[in-house]
Amino acid sequence: MPDDNFQLNQFLPYLLNQAAEASSLEFQQIYKDRYGMLRTEWRVLFHLGLYGRMTASEIGARANMHKTKISRAVQKLTERRFVTRARDDADRRVEHLALTAQGQAAYDDLHQVAQRYDWDLTADLNEAERAALKKMLVKLSGKRPAGFT
Repeated sequence: MPDDNFQLNQFLPYLLNQAAEASSLEFQQIYKDRYGMLRTEWRVLFHLGLYGRMTASEIGARANMHKTKISRAVQKLTERRFVTRARDDADRRVEHLALTAQGQAAYDDLHQVAQRYDWDLTADLNEAERAALKKMLVKLSGKRPAGFT
C-alpha cells in the first residue's frame, strides 16, 4: 500500500545518488579536462596507481566494474600510453596491466588533486563527523537488501 507520507528527497537511495552526483561532478571535470579521461578510465588508472600491476579481473573485483567497461577503459588508456599490457606466461588469456611513466605522472597529479578535493568536500565536518560519514558509507556500499522485490 502506498505511503502518503513518502518524500523522495528523504529516500536514502535518492539522497545517496544526489550526494554522489554533486560530490563527483567537479572532480570529474578535472580529470576530463587535464587528461581527457572518462570515469571508468580514471578508476582503472587509480587502481593501478594504488595497487600496482593488476589484471582486468582483479580491477573488476576491487572496483565492482563490469569487464566490458574495464576493457574499453584499458584500451583508451593504452592508446594514450598511460597503461601497458603484458601477456601472462602461464595463461595467454590473461594480461597484466601496469602504468607507464606517463600514466604514473597522471596518477600522481590526480592523486594529489583527489586528496585536496576529498578534504574540501568535508571541510565543514569535524574529524568525528568525517570519520563517521566515511564509515557509514563504506558499510552501506556493501549492503544489498536480501530477497527484496
